[in-house]
Amino acid sequence: MSLAKYKSVQNATEHPRSTEYRLFAQVTRALMEIGEKIDPKAHETLHWNQRMWIALQTDLAADGNQLPDGLRAQLISLATWVDKYTMKVMQKRAPLAPLIQVNRAIMEGLASNAGAA
Repeated sequence: MSLAKYKSVQNATEHPRSTEYRLFAQVTRALMEIGEKIDPKAHETLHWNQRMWIALQTDLAADGNQLPDGLRAQLISLATWVDKYTMKVMQKRAPLAPLIQVNRAIMEGLASNAGAA
């Protein structure tokens, strides 16, 4: 089986929480590799994290989202914070570590809820 076919089967059978966890893990690992050097490559990675959070925010705001309203509101607020804070990191006015910490906290939540799914 080709790699492309394997990935399509994996994506078709993988639980959405697992997919979200995997994406957060990939982005967070890339953020960790930045270190404190904010250069054009770092900007690409920061923008990737920002796009992930914007996509999450869009999904959370959708009418069909089944998360409880309170949790949705908290996550949307967090996504807004990530967007604003990322700009500060890109401008070298804030450290990167809080973005990594937030992503890790979300990953922990996804991992703990995976057992409940």
